[in-house]
Amino acid sequence: MEERLRFHDKVFKPYMRQEEIENAIQSVADKLNSEFCGKDEIPMFLCVLNGAIMFTAELMKRTKFPAELVSVKMSSYTGTRSTGTVLNVMGLTSPVEGRTVLICEDVVDTGNTIVALRELLISKGAKDVRICTMLLKPDVYDKPEKVDYVGKEIPNDFIVGYGLDYNELGRNLKDIYVIE
Repeated sequence: MEERLRFHDKVFKPYMRQEEIENAIQSVADKLNSEFCGKDEIPMFLCVLNGAIMFTAELMKRTKFPAELVSVKMSSYTGTRSTGTVLNVMGLTSPVEGRTVLICEDVVDTGNTIVALRELLISKGAKDVRICTMLLKPDVYDKPEKVDYVGKEIPNDFIVGYGLDYNELGRNLKDIYVIE
């Protein structure tokens, strides 16, 4: 793990190694496997682009039940701050009517994105909507929606790596870094 990385005008230091990230993802996969293995229903993983690509891919590799994959692109960040407004950049890539949908997020902080997405899925006829996240920032999450599957809780620090970015840089890192 490198000591310090610079992206644009910010410097980031090591925070979480790939092994710890993978252990968090495995814990989510174990919970999903215990709930969905042996069931007739085929759930849909809904990857929230772009940040959750790595999490969703790794999570799906670790599940042992049939599932489908769809995507949506939402945006609520500019730089290091949430704008408070969620934009639907790219709509759902498949119908969700009558389905159980597992929203896959890289990190849940304010919760604005998952609330907007859950409302959209329910309005499109989803039977059940559950939230899976690699990381949760409980200090800032104050929504009534339950986050069903959490890999790891972390403080409210700005992080990059393993899908997470700062103005589109840092997503490709195998480890996670925190802003200095």
